[in-house]
Amino acid sequence: MELVLEYVIRGVADVFTTSSGAFDWMPLVMVVAGLFVGIIVGATPGLNGPFAMALSLPVLIWVFGVSDDALLPILGFLIGLMKGATVGGAVPAILFNTPGTPDAYLTTLDGHPMAMKGEGPKALKVAHFSSVCGDTFSDMCLFLTAPVLAVLIESVLDLPEKAALIILSLSFMAAVAGNSPIKGLMVGVLGMLLALMGTTLSGNGPRMTFGIAELGNGLPLSSAILGVLIVGEVFIGIEEAARERLSRDGPKEAPALGDNRLRLSDIKRIMPNILSSSVIGTAIGALPGIGTTLAATLGYDFAKRTSKTPEKYGTGIPEGVAATEAANSSVSGANLIPVMSLGIPGNFAAVFIILAVESVGDFTLGPHVFRFTEIKVIEGYGTIINKDLVIAFAMFTLMVIANVFNWTLGGVVMRSLGVLARVPKSIMLPVVLLITLTAVYAQDGGFIAIWVVMVFGLIGYVLKRLDISILPFVIGFLLSPRLEELVRGGYSASGGDPLFLLKSPIALAFLLASGFIIYFATKKAG
Repeated sequence: MELVLEYVIRGVADVFTTSSGAFDWMPLVMVVAGLFVGIIVGATPGLNGPFAMALSLPVLIWVFGVSDDALLPILGFLIGLMKGATVGGAVPAILFNTPGTPDAYLTTLDGHPMAMKGEGPKALKVAHFSSVCGDTFSDMCLFLTAPVLAVLIESVLDLPEKAALIILSLSFMAAVAGNSPIKGLMVGVLGMLLALMGTTLSGNGPRMTFGIAELGNGLPLSSAILGVLIVGEVFIGIEEAARERLSRDGPKEAPALGDNRLRLSDIKRIMPNILSSSVIGTAIGALPGIGTTLAATLGYDFAKRTSKTPEKYGTGIPEGVAATEAANSSVSGANLIPVMSLGIPGNFAAVFIILAVESVGDFTLGPHVFRFTEIKVIEGYGTIINKDLVIAFAMFTLMVIANVFNWTLGGVVMRSLGVLARVPKSIMLPVVLLITLTAVYAQDGGFIAIWVVMVFGLIGYVLKRLDISILPFVIGFLLSPRLEELVRGGYSASGGDPLFLLKSPIALAFLLASGFIIYFATKKAG
């Protein structure tokens, strides 16, 4: 226990000091800045947290560089942005009945009727309180679960088991993300193949580069991810804007009437819904690839089914808003459980946390992070310590700081941003595209990054138009190098046995589970 406490103290201190020991206020400032930007992004229809994280990451790397001291400010901004966007998403859904995401649609069912009755400010206060409660509960589960799970995995799993676990994760995401498991599996494999372009671990030279020398080091990671996520969405938005005439008047906000304060009696009334939805959202978030929409749906449905007056849901009651907002917000912290303990992203927001730690500093996520190595000072070698574990606790500290500011200032900022729902797409989309192209050009260098981001933008556009989930493609692209490394390592360690994956009972169980998941998901979809 004393060793754990020492690592926690070092992690907290790491947030407020540089590598040279000087006081550093930048991570704290970046958390607050990210939180405010996230609330603004969430309050703007058509934007969301992962979208803004993808846009911000290249800019942050360009500003701070790739040193060890740059990692925590960048992570602080991304964590704040992720949390703020979840809270801000309730603003247009409640005030203007214009949800920016599918889970925000469920907030409109009771949030907008409350606004139409003159209770818009109260609905926003309920949404903020419920959202921050769910987020805080989820973070607490992350802090307790991720280290235990990581230590368990690291002590049990070796190279074959870890490789099979990645295959199981990809199969699970292909099965649950989107309407067709086979399509999800196919695009996941496509992402894995594209990630293999460039250098090989065997040192045999570039592969699949089609004679393009600039691809010798592989596809630029940020350009590929930003292309498929952001530029693909921009193409969709441009097409939809061309088909529809934008309203000149914009949405109209209902006036606030009567007492819109959130009283203690209101909190007692909605607290059971907050607790049940927080548990549901955390459980859903811990499973890779499912996302906030299912959590919000299950949270709202559970609240309605367990209510003594289910007929009131959808007419404008605080319980409906609380159930939805607590559920979708509690997903965010839980989504980092597979990231911190396995190195496997569970949703798009987690993808950019992984991109940040892989691009900046000397830190990688995975079960090895939570090795509680004895802290020793050896003359001539300095302090022997698990630096990754210190950074992990520093990340937890950043999340706590973000929650504190979300509790104290987030609601004030949130309730002042209703005007952002009037921003037309004809202005927003070209700005987003310009910032994206500028960011990838600055980070990945040269016009090859522009070509990659545009080609992957077309891939994202086609996948969206074919109603195929992009998440398996992105996760496959990210995990493919890691899977290749594990397979090569396991193959070499087995003495060149091609059936080494089948010789481990745990790895074999993971592979069989992958097959059953795809089989039953395909059968159910058919």
